[in-house]
Amino acid sequence: MTIVTGERAEQTRARYPDAEGYVEREGVRVYYEVYGDGGPTVLFLPTWTIVHSRHWKMQLPYFGRHARAITFDPRGNGRSDRPLDPGAYDEAEYAADALAVLDATGTDRAVIVSLSLGAQRALLLAAAHPERVAGAVFIGPSLPLGSLDEHRAIVERFDEELDTDEDWAKYNRHYWLHDFRGFLEFFFSQCFSEPHSTKQIEDCVNWGLDTNAETLLASEGGVGLGSREKVIEICARIRCPVLVLHGDDDRIRPHAHGAELAEHTGGRFVTLEGSGHIPHARDPVKVNLLIRDFLEAVA
Repeated sequence: MTIVTGERAEQTRARYPDAEGYVEREGVRVYYEVYGDGGPTVLFLPTWTIVHSRHWKMQLPYFGRHARAITFDPRGNGRSDRPLDPGAYDEAEYAADALAVLDATGTDRAVIVSLSLGAQRALLLAAAHPERVAGAVFIGPSLPLGSLDEHRAIVERFDEELDTDEDWAKYNRHYWLHDFRGFLEFFFSQCFSEPHSTKQIEDCVNWGLDTNAETLLASEGGVGLGSREKVIEICARIRCPVLVLHGDDDRIRPHAHGAELAEHTGGRFVTLEGSGHIPHARDPVKVNLLIRDFLEAVA
């Protein structure tokens, strides 16, 4: 069964938010949702603008029953605004959005959970506002750590017009503008390396189509954390407990990057055997239980 929300049809949800709203910063509105009203709060941070907060759909009903769960759509997708100024997508802006959502929902302190690129804004938030972050969970963190990805050489030619569009050559400005759906289908096929992931891939492609190539290109122009040395310096300022989860079949970010993040933050590292880049969608029970145990220990 589907319902229509905004411009696209959406499958009915296992649970709908108990509260929702917007925060606005410097003219950009960001949409948030709150599930449940009891127990410690878990803030599920946005990942890359390529998908919105529905990628947490297997976590929100569970933690809405057992705790209090908050999430928000990243600027550039979902019900949030889509600025075309690359500066609007600096990592500091995402971290500031998270802080604004905590304020708007009356949340003094939360455990934060991030996926992939969300690790960067999670680190900034935890380092700059330790009084607001009780603990941090990182899933498949995307950070400039460890060795380079095997496909990094062609990805670094992002702005060039290439003479091929095979495999990772699709991660390219010109290809995005030519065949955005084609890029989404390829990228998410790499995110889900596990067998029988057709539904998860289809979901992510549809969420990707809730934005467009021009907006995603703008988000690529945002300022990240910078060098490996800068990331290590930020990690040294993290004082809260840390849990890092990383699939050993992650084709987007090397497994070793998660291990190094755990080392620099003094956190616990858990290898998810046979998992790809988005394990909370493919193996939600295992991931939810790991987050729950961490939440209970921190709380």
